Amino acid sequence: MTYKVLVSGSCYNAADRLKLLQRLNKLSQNKVVAIDGRWLYYVHLSTTSCLRRVETLVQAAEQPQDALSSERTEHLSIYITPRNISPWSSLATNIAHVCGLKDEVHRIERGRHLVIEFQKPFPGGELPFRDNIYDRMTEILSYKEPCMTSIFMDGVRKPLSIVPIFDETKTLAPLTIIQAFNQKMGLGLDHANMEHLVTEYEKLGRPPTDVELFMWAQVNSEHCRHHVFNAAWTIDDVSMEHSLFNMIKNTHKKTPDFTISAYSDNAAVLEGRKAKYWAFDWSTGAWAFSSEVVHPLIKVETHNHPTAISPFPGAATGSGGEIRDEGAVGRGSSPKAGLVGFWVSDLLIPSEGGPRPWENDIGRPAHYASSLDIMLEAPIGSARFNNEFGRPVLTGVFRTLLANTGRKGQNPEWRGYHKPIMIAGGIGAVREQHALKNAQDVHSGARIVVLGGPALLIGLNGGASSSSASTGVNAELDFNSVQRQNPEMERRCQSVIDICRAMGQDSPIAFIHDVSLIKYQSAIEAETRAQVGAGGLCKPTYPKPLVPSPHMPRETMTRGDRAPENPENHVAIIIVEKDADGQCNSKCCS
Repeated sequence: MTYKVLVSGSCYNAADRLKLLQRLNKLSQNKVVAIDGRWLYYVHLSTTSCLRRVETLVQAAEQPQDALSSERTEHLSIYITPRNISPWSSLATNIAHVCGLKDEVHRIERGRHLVIEFQKPFPGGELPFRDNIYDRMTEILSYKEPCMTSIFMDGVRKPLSIVPIFDETKTLAPLTIIQAFNQKMGLGLDHANMEHLVTEYEKLGRPPTDVELFMWAQVNSEHCRHHVFNAAWTIDDVSMEHSLFNMIKNTHKKTPDFTISAYSDNAAVLEGRKAKYWAFDWSTGAWAFSSEVVHPLIKVETHNHPTAISPFPGAATGSGGEIRDEGAVGRGSSPKAGLVGFWVSDLLIPSEGGPRPWENDIGRPAHYASSLDIMLEAPIGSARFNNEFGRPVLTGVFRTLLANTGRKGQNPEWRGYHKPIMIAGGIGAVREQHALKNAQDVHSGARIVVLGGPALLIGLNGGASSSSASTGVNAELDFNSVQRQNPEMERRCQSVIDICRAMGQDSPIAFIHDVSLIKYQSAIEAETRAQVGAGGLCKPTYPKPLVPSPHMPRETMTRGDRAPENPENHVAIIIVEKDADGQCNSKCCS
């Protein structure tokens, strides 16, 4: 195997370079005079005979990397490379293979080489604007040229970790140990949760693993369980008949007209009418219209916590999760058009006259983005994901609020949206025969298939983090819980669903569920128990192995909402039809 480095054009356009320069100078006492950056393409080849074709493909050329460097003390050279296989790499490598380079190109990866010019010699040490020039979640920053072997090397997995709550020295009680682990990892467990866990593990006669505690924190978080919305509550000492959640559901219970399903699947399905459905006909091998009933589906959800911490990827993965829900209704469905909305506190747009008369600057948690930054970055993140997936965003909403609700003469009581509300919604369509999940469609021998990209160290502990109060103490854990988007992978998953949908009643998909914060184990349980009522009936099948990486088991099995090759996974129950040789006979298997 051979490694090559190809150098291409600038990774910044003029507008982005100016904007970044202004941002850096707000953080650096040593003025940044200029910043330049080049794309670097790292290529893993089986032979160099195809190098010219690869250069044409990525529009780059081989040249010494030090040609970009400078010996001047005012210049700082920085290399930024992906921490794991990037979404760009998986797409570029596939394109190279389609272009006839499958045997020659093992993988193509992309990085950046930055040269920053300061007004005075750079003294060394930590860069004050380090987090503004790279994404510490998905990228590695180095002052030396990266090792090619490490970029393309498969990692070694770390062992399972035991949480020793039963201290042999008896100096610490089990509850004290689990409380410390809860605080350290930001699990968001309350006292009752932890007491329950100690009791259960005492019965089992063994300590818990970190995977088990992380799983408990996710599936039992407010994000997943909706404890507050499902709680009993009173107004003026009068107990309410319904919880907040049941009040919302009661509307549908009272008037279920024109609804096929609601509050029972990834999106609500409304009664449709006959329409021309455009689908691939497997019998003829051609696309054709068919006249049939097509039901519209609707969905809106929030993605507040990630958008507050990291607006662009937070809003992007918010839209990504909602799109994925629209494609995982019944036996498979299709997203059509989207909407986004944002509620934030006062924008405090810089101006010579200072804040507007109605605006107030009361500060914010240091790890929260400002309302202005949220509105400059988050809508673009959401729209970009939609565009790259192939779904338009047609409408949206935007509001600001920061108000003093305290009584006159008393201490102010502020109400606003420092932690923003970000909504992602949309409409889609589902064929009549695919609209509902039916337990009778599943039988013994069915396969549970995980559809999507490999597991990466992204979005850890998202459910618990989004359910906990955010403080400066857990800022690092908050950042770790933010996912990164991969619309290309989500598009591929949807293409598989679309192929199966086109097969009509012959679709091999019996059930499908997007993998959200409930994680793989819980998604499988949801499929086999809650919807099928047949836990243990289906045999899990992983058609694509997880990418070897130095992750601990908890990081692989309890990753956040959209963690695989960044995000975008589904769990589907597939009805397997086998031929005489015992091979899968389904069109989707090919």
